[in-house]
Amino acid sequence: MAGDHRLAPHDERVAAFCRERHLATLTTVRADGTPHVVPVGVTFDAAAGLARVITNGTSHKARHVAAAGPGGAPVAVCQVDGRRWLTIEGRAVVRTDRAAVAEAERRYADRYRTPRPNPDRVVIEIAVTRLLGSL
Repeated sequence: MAGDHRLAPHDERVAAFCRERHLATLTTVRADGTPHVVPVGVTFDAAAGLARVITNGTSHKARHVAAAGPGGAPVAVCQVDGRRWLTIEGRAVVRTDRAAVAEAERRYADRYRTPRPNPDRVVIEIAVTRLLGSL
């Protein structure tokens, strides 16, 4: 279909783009229904169907996601590089367990750099429902 920008999670173009160092924006929804958009680093794990964002547990983004409850919050993460772009949509939850945070930190270090120590770090895990882009 013309104008259809859907991408498959295992598309090599997606994998290649997600190996490159691109900052992204994460869009969450405030309690009043308005969007909250902030810059983030994000990693994408096609095998698990997850995108991950590390953050402080007291950040607005973590609080917006946590407020949605166990069913998760609808979110979008968008990365742009010139004419190329990728949007990851899904349902996000906040994970606080050390194993989940350590895995997210490892993946972040692989894509960006080793994150500074932060005992209050959590990971926003996004169960990916749709990928859109132009790669």
